[in-house]
This record gives sequence, structure tokens and C-alpha cells, in this order.
Amino acid sequence: MPVGLLGDDGALHREGTMRMATAADEILPLQDPRVARNQAYLTVILLSRVIVRLDGVEPVTPRTIESLFAADLAYLQNLYNRINTVDDGEPEMVCPSCGEAVSPGHDRLGESVAIRSLS
Repeated sequence: MPVGLLGDDGALHREGTMRMATAADEILPLQDPRVARNQAYLTVILLSRVIVRLDGVEPVTPRTIESLFAADLAYLQNLYNRINTVDDGEPEMVCPSCGEAVSPGHDRLGESVAIRSLS
């Protein structure tokens, strides 16, 4: 992630793993009262369901996602969209910091991709 989650110990946690979303990941949060009150909260719950590891932070909960810096939330939303979209022939995603091409790197449903540090 570009900035990283600031931990209780003052360390920035910047790497992790995100898996592809299932139908339940996208449907069940719609029943959550927080989403009913604020549709933008859907992103928080979705990401907390599909981020399976975040650099020593366990478990990843909606509160964890709420604590992210806005730049990291945007980065993770973009990554979520890339790994959950059928390849339509568009070019790979490019890291805004270093210009390196980033491929989603999955071939089968249920595979995960790394959340990379941008430093």
C-alpha cells in the first residue's frame, strides 16, 4: 500500500494478501445495517472480507479498514476491482509511484494476490 496502516506500535503495515471475492462477499454485506445507513460503508465491509492478511495485523476487520489512510483505501479499491474483473484485454495496472506494471496474477477462482508496498 502507498502509506500503510499505522499500528499500535507506531509501525506502518504495508503488505498483505487479498483474495478474489465470492458472491457471498458481495451479497451478505448488503444486509448489514451500517451499509443500509451509508452505502459507502459497503467498501469497508467488502475489503475486510477479502483481505486475508495484512502484515501482522490479525484479524482484518471493518475497524481495520476504517483506520486506513485514504490513499491506501483507494489503492485497495483499485486492486479489488482489478482482481475481480474479467480480463478484457486492457493493459496491466501500473504502480503510480514507480511505474512498474502490476499484474493481478491469478488464474483460478479463489486465488489471492499480494498487497505490495509502494516504497
